Amino acid sequence: MKWNLFKKKPEAMVGPEPTGASAITEAPLLSTTAENATESQGPVSKNDVFGDIKNKFLNEIDKLPLPSWAIIAISIVAVVLILTCCFCIVKKTCLKKKGKKGKKGKGDVSMKNMKGGEKQDDDDDEDDIDTGMTGDEKEEEEPKEKEKLGKLQFSLDYDFSDNKLTVGILQAADLLSMDSGGTSDPYVKVFILPDKKKKFDTKVHKKTLNPVFNETFNFKIPFQEMGGKTLVMSVYDFDRFSKHDVIGEVKIPMNTLDLAQPIEQWRDLESAEKEEPERLGDICVSLRYVPTAGKLTICILEAKNLKKMDVGGLSDPYVKIHLLQNGKRLKKKKTTVKKNTLNPYYNESFSFEIPQDQMQKIQAVITVLDYDKIGKNDAIGKIWVGSKAQGTALRHWSDMIANPRRPIAQWHPLRPEEEVDAELAGLTAKK
Repeated sequence: MKWNLFKKKPEAMVGPEPTGASAITEAPLLSTTAENATESQGPVSKNDVFGDIKNKFLNEIDKLPLPSWAIIAISIVAVVLILTCCFCIVKKTCLKKKGKKGKKGKGDVSMKNMKGGEKQDDDDDEDDIDTGMTGDEKEEEEPKEKEKLGKLQFSLDYDFSDNKLTVGILQAADLLSMDSGGTSDPYVKVFILPDKKKKFDTKVHKKTLNPVFNETFNFKIPFQEMGGKTLVMSVYDFDRFSKHDVIGEVKIPMNTLDLAQPIEQWRDLESAEKEEPERLGDICVSLRYVPTAGKLTICILEAKNLKKMDVGGLSDPYVKIHLLQNGKRLKKKKTTVKKNTLNPYYNESFSFEIPQDQMQKIQAVITVLDYDKIGKNDAIGKIWVGSKAQGTALRHWSDMIANPRRPIAQWHPLRPEEEVDAELAGLTAKK
């Protein structure tokens, strides 16, 4: 009978009400039922949830042993640090993406890229390996068409008995146009390197690209010295108001020619090498003007580092002064000749009577020349001062006007004669 009793399923029994500890153990059941009841009523609003979190956060902050301003400052610093970190991460990511796009976009799209089999970067690397050159080197390797500047016909004839070389400038053809109208105003400058002592210019032919010159020039050169000389014939475009532009040149080393018989030939013009401005020397001039007497005094004090003009490496310099008014020469003066020197000392004064109302129209042109007993005296360099001058020359003239009866001395660098003449001609043309 006992076995049957144990085998039989027990039935639920109602016991007495729990008291004490048993009552405490059943308390969670009541809370769960309360929560179930609230859930059955509906979801809790988000505002209530955020409000609870906010209250808890403020309660925790109140427990910290710090003043409120310190907590706010720490919070601001933390926010700034977080934002900075985020900005750096975003910037780095964007730069990486741009770099990848730039590499993919480089070069033309190939069939491999269309299939997606290989990356464009690999193709570019392979191309560089095959050729072994960068893009710039590839461009330089491509042959450039030589610009055609035109051609020059000339003749050469050497007189052995008189040691005289006669250079004939016959004509030019197909010259490069230098003016806006599609033409040029060409002339030819002829000289011998390395001394450059004598330079000859042909006449200027206006508005043509095929000038006929038919002019000859003579150079006295002993035959034993001809091997070290180079004949230069430069074709220029004449410009009245600015520096003359070189079109091209022909250079002929004399040791490559057979001068036993006359030579006549055509040569293509080549680009002229840009030469550094040649140092001609400096001159020190003193200017003084007395308005009450209407007297202008120009004192040539000294010169230094003049260009060598003689065979011995020296010069015989003297100075010439011209006063110009509206392009016309009024008066002319010159100093004594100083023999065999490149640093002459003169200290010679010259006075000119100029009314005060005419001073704004006067230009003083000062030229340093090399005296030559035989032949023409060659100009070493030139300057001009006046109210229409520029740079140091204008400042020197203005200082003289601003300080009447007081001599004002100043150094001036000598300039090529043709450059100064072109400026003076431009002044006359503007008037």
